Amino acid sequence: MALEPDQFNKLKNNYFQDNFLPELAPSGIYNDFDRMLEREDLINLLTRYSKANTLEINWVIGIIVAGCLGNDHLWQDLGLWSRSQLTALLHFNFPELAAKNSMDMKWKKFLYKQLCEEEGLYVCRAPSCNVCIDYAKCYGPEE
Repeated sequence: MALEPDQFNKLKNNYFQDNFLPELAPSGIYNDFDRMLEREDLINLLTRYSKANTLEINWVIGIIVAGCLGNDHLWQDLGLWSRSQLTALLHFNFPELAAKNSMDMKWKKFLYKQLCEEEGLYVCRAPSCNVCIDYAKCYGPEE
């Protein structure tokens, strides 16, 4: 689940005390957070917009941030069935942030765009998304 060891242990102890859960998935896949320089920035962004201050929201944030390490669409990297499930998850846990995605940008791109805008970085060469040559990469279908 790509949680920090302490987070994963709390999750197991709170919800799965009677079940054996291995520390790593049988595939042995482990996310290397060292290659993700923006990890803390993503955590801070999601924390700032979270509607709750609970132990569980920290797990949700950790899992979403880990999903950002993947190479597919965020909903796929999180193991969800569809983009609509990710959209519902984000609207439930981060309603103000999710509402900012009014043009339905792909979620992983949207999160990184939020980080760039907070830093005053605008890497798009076009004056607006509508005229950008990469528009389809950001707003096209994800199925």
